[in-house]
Amino acid sequence: MVALGEWKVRERPDGIEDSYSMVTQDDVIEEYDVQQMDTSRNVELPEPVLESDSKGRLIKLAGQLRDRRNELNQMASERASKRDELNAKTREQVDAAQEHRERRDALNDKVQQHKEQRNELNAEANALFEQVDQLKEELELGDGKDIDQLAEEIEQLEFRQQTEVLSTADERALIEKIESRREQLRDQREKVQDSGELEGLIEEAETVRAEASEHHQQVTELADEAQEHHNRMIEAYRAADDVRDEADAMHALFVEAQELADRHHEDFVRVQKRLRTLDKREERERKDSRAEEREAAREEAEAIYQRFKEGETLDTEDLMKLQKTGLL
Repeated sequence: MVALGEWKVRERPDGIEDSYSMVTQDDVIEEYDVQQMDTSRNVELPEPVLESDSKGRLIKLAGQLRDRRNELNQMASERASKRDELNAKTREQVDAAQEHRERRDALNDKVQQHKEQRNELNAEANALFEQVDQLKEELELGDGKDIDQLAEEIEQLEFRQQTEVLSTADERALIEKIESRREQLRDQREKVQDSGELEGLIEEAETVRAEASEHHQQVTELADEAQEHHNRMIEAYRAADDVRDEADAMHALFVEAQELADRHHEDFVRVQKRLRTLDKREERERKDSRAEEREAAREEAEAIYQRFKEGETLDTEDLMKLQKTGLL
């Protein structure tokens, strides 16, 4: 049996290694209610017993060997059935792991496709936004403050004009500044309005960027799903390894019972062969004894017949002896 608490390292199908506790024969005996081996019921056949014991004792021993062999064969059959069930469960887990692996790989292929499309679209969007910046520079929209900044500045200046007490000179300077910013704002707005190409370019760039974002979302969702299948694949392979270890331990128990059954069968056959040898010897001895008896009867009958030829009167018993041997 494998020692309890022994740890080993195994490599997963994807190259992942992890440590695990070995399953022992005692573990599967307890887990699957397997009948334990009672070695005290085994029948031994020492060579001196086979060669010197009486026929009666050998017949009894043959019966014991046969019965124990049948018990062990039944035990081996039950253990083989449990082992086959565990092997079937192992195959189920391996098949499940393979399905998750195939699903994960298919999803990863889709992730790669969406990544490529996302990257292509992002590159296209970046190129379009570069064109937007270049066109803004050509329209002088990139110099100074943009429309929003100008509008906010004008609003702050107007608020100051309304809320602060200013000298005439300061107020005149503030009004001129407000007018200057309004003029700048009008110029900027006119430039933007006159540039239909810029608006179209911006819209196209934002559309492409949005499409790239959709592909990025697909990448994220599909990658998460692929990871889930990867995790479930690992779990299935681990479950397969655990059940396979149990099947291996159960197979070892099967081999233990089957080898003992085979040994008892071989000893049973040896005893049967010995009994046949003894039967042949007894038959030969009986034949020899009958032959000796016939020879002795013939010799006696010949002696009686000789007396009869010499004129001696024979009694009934003598006549029956002659008749039995065929001399009368």
